[in-house]
Amino acid sequence: MKNVGETREAPRGTPQDDLATGEHSTRNRVARSILDHGPSTVAELADRLGLTAAAVRRHLDALAAESVVEPREKRVYGSRGRGRPAKVFALTDCGRDAFDQSYDKLAADALRWIAAAAGGGEAGEAAVAAFARARLAAQMEAYRAPVEAAPPGTRAAALAEALSADGFAAATRAAPNGQGEQLCQHHCPVAHVAEQFPQLCEAETEAFSQLLGTHVQRLATIAHGDGVCTTFVPRTPHGAAPPHRPHH
Repeated sequence: MKNVGETREAPRGTPQDDLATGEHSTRNRVARSILDHGPSTVAELADRLGLTAAAVRRHLDALAAESVVEPREKRVYGSRGRGRPAKVFALTDCGRDAFDQSYDKLAADALRWIAAAAGGGEAGEAAVAAFARARLAAQMEAYRAPVEAAPPGTRAAALAEALSADGFAAATRAAPNGQGEQLCQHHCPVAHVAEQFPQLCEAETEAFSQLLGTHVQRLATIAHGDGVCTTFVPRTPHGAAPPHRPHH
């Protein structure tokens, strides 16, 4: 029987069917951990899940055979040390689809219609950008209260918590240069659409900047093939003014 709210149905026995059913198998836990924390090494997965490295490798091999995960070279920010680069395992598009049954085609078709209705070309792109900004403004308004209530040094973490509540699996970590933080979103429900319409990512970056009251820089996006959407948030002086509220 089809679940209420399901938008598309995968054949039984496929990775999508196995993962989307919510079955709490160890293999599902491994895949879910990668979704929540981003591309991960065998050691990181073993530590988070309380498994042996050998067990993790066995499950990763099975997930890779099903095209749910794929090995990648670990992305390093700044100078790289000696030795072989660490190998991480990231979710494939197939793996993400197992957790995210979305209206990708409908959304892409709607954005193409908006662009065409505006006349196409630069006018069409501007219309899509305007839609993306309006959509993000409404989403960020729901985050404004907890972010503004947080002390200046913890506003990025407050935003990450709000994003996580909406399914973005977000977290913050210290930036390698020590000058701020990286806001990391390990899941993006609109990644496939954002591949075709980068205005969605651009609008989100602008919204983060307005909400946090400081210029932020997007370093990586899932839509562009990176394992995590990463935004650099510079350190703000203690006692900085609250984020600017744009006029409507």
